[in-house]
Amino acid sequence: MDVFEALYTTRAMRRVRPDPIPLEVQRGIVDAAIRAPSGGNAQNWRFLLVDDPAVKAELGPLYRDGLRQLWEGHYKALRENADEQTRKVLASAEHLAEHFEAYPLMLFAFVQYDPSGGSIFPAVWSAQLAARAHGVGTALTSILAIFHPKETLRILGVPADQNWRLACTVTFGYPTGRWGVAPRRPAHEVTYRNRWEEPPGFEIPLPLWQE
Repeated sequence: MDVFEALYTTRAMRRVRPDPIPLEVQRGIVDAAIRAPSGGNAQNWRFLLVDDPAVKAELGPLYRDGLRQLWEGHYKALRENADEQTRKVLASAEHLAEHFEAYPLMLFAFVQYDPSGGSIFPAVWSAQLAARAHGVGTALTSILAIFHPKETLRILGVPADQNWRLACTVTFGYPTGRWGVAPRRPAHEVTYRNRWEEPPGFEIPLPLWQE
């Protein structure tokens, strides 16, 4: 797959089929992840793959509780004043919560001494791009990391005395929908040059890569 096709069409795919992800595909995803840049080449990361229904059954209620807290707190005003596009996004997030246990594969990304996420998130994104190349959809979520980190580490058997921090969870599955370029505000509207709100010197009214 062309790298630009992967970059332009890898978006959150939360509606997926229950079909298992072959081990060969999983190998390719994780191997791509560990090739990402790592600060100081420390590689202070761990990737935990979860496909055990019993483990997912323990995590599902925690995830739904975390999303409930998010809806009742930080996102309350957003939900109350949502436009049509926002409502679709929120409904997609609800779908993930309601079907948490049905995702065939999840990746839990852990990191040590990396509070910024500067090392772990490039690796996670590489995993997502590799999944796209294999036709597998992904969705990154930090609900468990924010609202139930200790319980999640306990369920997953993560040593409590080694300073591992859950950075995020990524769901994997073969999507029921189609790939496509996600609608976004044009780059020149959110990009400045040299000083805040100074124009970047170019305009991009349409995506530079077209399907």
